[in-house]
Amino acid sequence: MKINDSFKDKTLVITGGTGSFGSTVLKHFLTSDIGEIRIFSRDEKKQDWMRHTLQASYPDYANKVKFFIGDVRNIDSVRDVMYKADYVFHAAALKEVPSCEFFPMEAVRTNINGTDNVITAAVENSVERVVFLSTDKAAYPINTMGMTKAVAEKVVGARAQTAFDRAGTVLCCTRYGNVMCSRGSVIPLFIDQIKRNAPITITDPNMTRFLMNLDEAVDLVAFAFEHAEPGDLFIQKADASTIGDLAKGVMKLFGETECKMIGSRHGEKLYETLMTREERLRSTDMGHYFRISPDARGLNYDKFYVEGTVQTEGDEAYTSHNTNRLDVDGVVAKIMTTDYVKEELEGRPHLVEA
Repeated sequence: MKINDSFKDKTLVITGGTGSFGSTVLKHFLTSDIGEIRIFSRDEKKQDWMRHTLQASYPDYANKVKFFIGDVRNIDSVRDVMYKADYVFHAAALKEVPSCEFFPMEAVRTNINGTDNVITAAVENSVERVVFLSTDKAAYPINTMGMTKAVAEKVVGARAQTAFDRAGTVLCCTRYGNVMCSRGSVIPLFIDQIKRNAPITITDPNMTRFLMNLDEAVDLVAFAFEHAEPGDLFIQKADASTIGDLAKGVMKLFGETECKMIGSRHGEKLYETLMTREERLRSTDMGHYFRISPDARGLNYDKFYVEGTVQTEGDEAYTSHNTNRLDVDGVVAKIMTTDYVKEELEGRPHLVEA
């Protein structure tokens, strides 16, 4: 990834910065000419692990990284980390689907209220650009995690123009599918099960999911950062596979084991949607990415009812069922693009904490 010249000598805040995404951002940005990277999270153990890892592996650059203990639910701690910041990547979220199903108000407090707090603090401090990370589960959501991220996207869209008018702050979103080998994802689980000679647990072999690696997730955020107008939403054109083929691909690399069907978990879909039919009308094809412009209509419905609208939705949504579908060999090639899988095959320790 080529670091945009806009980051030279600037201060970047990463909320949820000790997670898989934050660790990958550090890999890309640490040795660049960025001025300072602020890691904001609520887990002091992970921060301590990251701090010592940086000091051991990047002694000449570790001082660029500053650590802030806080929670996006607490507006005061968010204000503290935003002081004199230039840019923000907002990755903090509750993202495990079953956990959010059982504790929906916790998801509301983090994913919705936390997003609103980040916007408020960014505008107060005249932050130049904020990129919010969302999920394919926010499109046609059926589970709490997706619903709260969908509302978070709406909060960004609703406040985007005012934020720009008041402070020159550009708010935009990225939405992506399953990030392979991120914390809590299924590929590390499959690898661990194979190494323990345990059965691979498969929810539904016909279920499809988008597949992205962490570097692609960072590239998507960087593309959004560079090209966004207030309220824009960006998605990447992504490959997908069935869960059955994904399991076969992992076994092809790590060895055969039994497969055990356990059924869908709480709140799971058969397939995921990255762009809805309604959003397709407002989308622009930018090659490897789609840009979805915000709905700029106001609350003056009189004009809408008098003039009407010709079309309200596109021909079809962009889903993990109708995108490019990888076969088993394609899955193997795709998952081999992740550092996690390479390190597991070579028996090396991971640079990103599991």
